[in-house]
Amino acid sequence: MDEFAADTKVEWREWGPEAFERAADSGKPVLLSLTVPWSEECRAMDRGTFGEPRIAANVNDGFVPVRVDADRNPRVRERYTMGGFPSTVFLTPEGEVISGATFLGPNGFRGILDSVRESWDAEGTAAGSIPRQLQDEAPPAGELRARIEEHMIEQLLGAFDEEFGGWGSDVKFPLPRTIEFALVRARDQATRTLEAVHTHLFDTYDGGFFRYATGRDWSNPRREKLLDENAALVRAFAHGYRYTGTESYRDAAQRTVEYLSTDLWTGDAFAGSQAGDDDYYRLGATDREGREAPHVDETVFADRNGLAVDALLWLHAYTDDERARRYAVRARDHVCETLVDDGEVAHYAAAESDTGLLLDQAQLLQGLTTSWQVLGESGPAEAVADWTVEHRQQDSGAFRDGPETGAGLCGRSLHPLDATVELADALVDLAALTGEDRYRTVATEAVESFAGAAERMGVEVAGYATVAARLRDPQTLRVGTEAGTDLHRAALRLADHETTVVPDPDGDGVARRYEGETVTAEGETPAELEAALTE
Repeated sequence: MDEFAADTKVEWREWGPEAFERAADSGKPVLLSLTVPWSEECRAMDRGTFGEPRIAANVNDGFVPVRVDADRNPRVRERYTMGGFPSTVFLTPEGEVISGATFLGPNGFRGILDSVRESWDAEGTAAGSIPRQLQDEAPPAGELRARIEEHMIEQLLGAFDEEFGGWGSDVKFPLPRTIEFALVRARDQATRTLEAVHTHLFDTYDGGFFRYATGRDWSNPRREKLLDENAALVRAFAHGYRYTGTESYRDAAQRTVEYLSTDLWTGDAFAGSQAGDDDYYRLGATDREGREAPHVDETVFADRNGLAVDALLWLHAYTDDERARRYAVRARDHVCETLVDDGEVAHYAAAESDTGLLLDQAQLLQGLTTSWQVLGESGPAEAVADWTVEHRQQDSGAFRDGPETGAGLCGRSLHPLDATVELADALVDLAALTGEDRYRTVATEAVESFAGAAERMGVEVAGYATVAARLRDPQTLRVGTEAGTDLHRAALRLADHETTVVPDPDGDGVARRYEGETVTAEGETPAELEAALTE
């Protein structure tokens, strides 16, 4: 299982059809334990609860216990998580949910164990239910209207914490995509949030950002560091630097790149996460300065590396940071060589890995379209996009998160909003880069498939409003030179970050901004382009 398997006395089985067949044959419920390698609570529950001999004996005798690494199994995670890790979920042999919770100490676990047994003895398989997000075959569709963006701006204004920065009045998450949305619509909110994140979540010793703060004033940060969250913050701080010129934003992004390219570098690409507690010190790991360091999960995930490629290349575009460019290219090439097969992306390099997950397809595509904009290097962008559209889009225009097969409820449809937003955003760029309107059509259908729920969306999914705005008001800055020229570099730094920059090595040496099909600014030199764009 993992390095801490010895802490639990439960006889865990692997996730798969065999476990559910065993449950059906024996007439027992399934106990699903969803864990992640970076969570202190997961290891605490292994030691204090599953490591308690009588509890372990009760579990082994009365249930079919299954352990799943949630980072490696996104489809299981999205269907069964109880909102945090560990997630302890009791299932029928058909995979329906009887009950569940997050962390449980011995007493709490005994209580839920008794409750589940009572339900199972009284009702059997009828005690289970299907989570609501899996009950509908498609999300509520609607029209792509200007109101989507307007609603999200209202949400920003209503949820912003005027005293401490950030959005919400309880636990504070950095919400990097929300920061990016605010940078061009409510910049004071964006910059105040960047300042709060930098002050309270940035690791001033090793670099990189902690996950979130448990206090409204950004106090008591959770100290885990995840690749995807750090990559998203590199991009947000890079965009913040592009708009404001604030050097501390650039420095925070560059120091995070240093952390990613040392502590989270596997030699080929970026590792998935680093634990934030002292538990893993006993494994003997050391950091780059020889100090004992928390454990790093060196799994190379396609989705998280796609985000890292995207973020590091935007930082390079704005600052000429060579380290960011070099490591982005190395990670991109490794993932494309080892995890991409004719457009189908594996989640990680192992025989048991899922392939063709929407999140992997979408986030790697994001990295590839940014590589095309910044470096003029497209890689397998079109192959990844075409495979995704062919195999994951449904008749409604919505996208499934993965194949229609799998143990438990994995065969039921799930239409993830976040992954859809990432895919649609990348397809907007790909349409401009290739000149293929079909990619914009697919992106529009995907965004419209959720538009009926737009009025219920909060600031956490501001990225949805961003891509909706990009589809309604497309802007492209086409540069008639190859990538890397002074004119192209100036275009990257002058363009709004929601504008697609298209290097054209066969062009006429002129950069032109298009709003739809209309040219609204042009220039042959960086100075001319800057003057035209700022008029």
